[in-house]
Amino acid sequence: MSNLKILGICGSLRAKSTNMGLLRYAQSHTPTGIEIKIADLSALPFYNADIEQKPDAIQQLFNQITQADALLLACPEYNYSLAPALKNALDWASREPDNRLLSGKPAAIMGAGGGMGTSRAQYHLRQVSIFLNLHLLNNPEIFCNAFDGSFDENGTLINEKIQGLIGDQLVALQQWTRRLSA
Repeated sequence: MSNLKILGICGSLRAKSTNMGLLRYAQSHTPTGIEIKIADLSALPFYNADIEQKPDAIQQLFNQITQADALLLACPEYNYSLAPALKNALDWASREPDNRLLSGKPAAIMGAGGGMGTSRAQYHLRQVSIFLNLHLLNNPEIFCNAFDGSFDENGTLINEKIQGLIGDQLVALQQWTRRLSA
């Protein structure tokens, strides 16, 4: 396998999102052999089975998922669960025939949020991923507090411990993806 292609998908649409900050850090500090692109979910309509002609934003997301060897999901926590933007993107992708975009695809989860990080949302995302047949990396997990000084005012990750965990997670995702594709 040449360079591992990872698609980052962030459940927050905010410009200064700390979850997007996690993905931006991962993208700019990739270990050797990894490329990360980040999907833009801002133009995705809510999933609706009555929409027969897929909007360009949906087709672009589908193309990005198809080209990716693995997914890196930045999972915010809204009301003890995953954010609607992330769930919506997964719902759209899952409706392709035979769930061909997601089934069997390796993925890792990270998240920044209040008190417990995004632990509850990440566990809900793990439940959703079982149905989608995503093959999630179990360790290392990244749950970080968005309000403890780990991020600057622009949502940029500045905590060295979390930066190290992201590096570890990317290496583990690379190994996991290669193992599953062997």
